[in-house]
Amino acid sequence: MQEAADAMQFQKLWPEAIVIYMQGLRTRIYVDPLGFHSGWQQEPGQFGDRDLKFFDVVLSTVRMKFLVDEDRIYATGFSNGGIFSYLLWATRGKIFAAIAPVAAQKFPAVHLTVPRPILHIAGQQDSVVPFQEQLQSIEIARQLNGSQEKGDSCGQYCTAYASSIGAPVVSYIHPGGHVYPPGASEMIVSFFKEYRRRE
Repeated sequence: MQEAADAMQFQKLWPEAIVIYMQGLRTRIYVDPLGFHSGWQQEPGQFGDRDLKFFDVVLSTVRMKFLVDEDRIYATGFSNGGIFSYLLWATRGKIFAAIAPVAAQKFPAVHLTVPRPILHIAGQQDSVVPFQEQLQSIEIARQLNGSQEKGDSCGQYCTAYASSIGAPVVSYIHPGGHVYPPGASEMIVSFFKEYRRRE
């Protein structure tokens, strides 16, 4: 949690927002099968859905303590956290205005049904979350969102796929590996600010 806050800095980049960094439990996750690290479930039913239940409690608590704009709730995460963002989209999709996974993929048992704007950041040399799996996840999102097959450039490494239903897909494909690249948080904040929830 603290490492994410220090690295992502959303609280500084978007001081008007309510920013929550959730603490994952020690978990044997696929990125290091020989060890335990703080992490999140990747598919529905895993670990008794403990992390989805945790998310529900966190959101309920935040709603009690703060004035929450229900049309401007977002999810993002890096690596295992980004994979959990895909799971949140699949299981709690109607809550979110947009999502932004970084170095992540949608797992096979995760079924997306609610179109939502997505910014997916991936590294071509990612050896932890296979790059091809990330491209496949982007393609699944593009099909769900009714996005154009051919995208338009939105800057270096960036491609935007317009959507006929207001749920565009933006990919930022950098030449690096399994990293949270410089400028990622700025891109995510800018992307999130563009979108309010659509029913």
